[in-house]
Amino acid sequence: MQDTIVVVGGGHAAAQVVDSLRHEHFAGRLVLVGEEPLLPYQRPPLSKKFLAGEMEADRLPIRHAAFYESIHCELLLGNSVNTINTGARELKLADGNRLAYDKLVLAVGGRARALPVPGAGLAGVHVLRTMADVNAIRAEAVPGTRAVIVGAGYIGLECAATFRKLGLDVTVIEMMDRVMSRVVAPEMSRFYAGEHLAHGVSILIGKRVSALLGDTRVNAVECTDGTHVPADLVLIGIGLVPNTELANAAGIRCEDGIAVDQHCRTSDPDVYAIGDCCSHPSPRYGRRIRLESVDNAFEQARTAAANICGRVLVHDKTPWFWSDQYELKLQIVGLCQGYDAVVIRGDPAERAFSCCYLRDGELIALDAVNHVKDFMAARKLIGEHVKPDPIRLADSVVAIKDTL
Repeated sequence: MQDTIVVVGGGHAAAQVVDSLRHEHFAGRLVLVGEEPLLPYQRPPLSKKFLAGEMEADRLPIRHAAFYESIHCELLLGNSVNTINTGARELKLADGNRLAYDKLVLAVGGRARALPVPGAGLAGVHVLRTMADVNAIRAEAVPGTRAVIVGAGYIGLECAATFRKLGLDVTVIEMMDRVMSRVVAPEMSRFYAGEHLAHGVSILIGKRVSALLGDTRVNAVECTDGTHVPADLVLIGIGLVPNTELANAAGIRCEDGIAVDQHCRTSDPDVYAIGDCCSHPSPRYGRRIRLESVDNAFEQARTAAANICGRVLVHDKTPWFWSDQYELKLQIVGLCQGYDAVVIRGDPAERAFSCCYLRDGELIALDAVNHVKDFMAARKLIGEHVKPDPIRLADSVVAIKDTL
């Protein structure tokens, strides 16, 4: 009897792992279960081109239906998994059916973090995680609309840029003391805050939202210090919560997501987890990390597929990310947490520069703004424990490899 592998999810990780399993010569039954009634689709464009109306829905799928047919992957879309019985290796689906598996891959992603304040359920209050979320926002995002965005991370600022392009009046409220404070240095925060201010965005820093006001529809945002911001539309962009409920209920270990080893295997040897929903040990960083990026989803999918099929593969890639805001492409290599020095390459005023993060002289991360050459160089060097000369590193004319 042929083995059955079931993949649960609807994003990049799910689409990649079914492809990779066939490339690893898995010849058994392959089933993809997706909660949304849609083929697995891209998430990054949701806050940018798709929200702006510059990308049609038919361009969002990662692969089209013919691809899944070609690799003999069964699609159970618009269905969800209610429970995992690891002892029987069986899933109970929302439609009442049961689905047996030999190996299970959880690529269940995460959900937008809710804002726990009064009024969060009012009409006009949105999150952005799915195509349906964006369609609901687009229906209200007409020129002149007063939009308030809670959270100045990637999603919040990307949406601020898109809203301005659409002609909305935009205010961003951030509880920390600067924008993107968790992921970039103060120098980068100042640059991006300046860009948004120059494009007409109002930014309120160091303010915590206490309530969303309105009878049936939101009309204002109230902060704990008494600040009152009128609003026709509110977007909550305060992070992502990994979907761990299924795994946790099945007795699978969770720690900042579904906990996996370097082979993407969970505490149950027949269950793997990949993508935004899971955390993995990183020898590179000496701790367990959870990454929300397309590249990580792809790499973990390939890793899980290889190990399921008997080819030992370890996941320990240098992470990289990107964010598009206005005409600025921010490309990030590595994790900057723990840096003790910053070197700026180039002139931020020219809107093409890099921010290099050092720890004990070692280059551990780099943010490149409209500077692909530095980004590509950093992808090769970060993780190799290189210690560039800081004076030469600050000279953007000198290639990064020539600063070592």
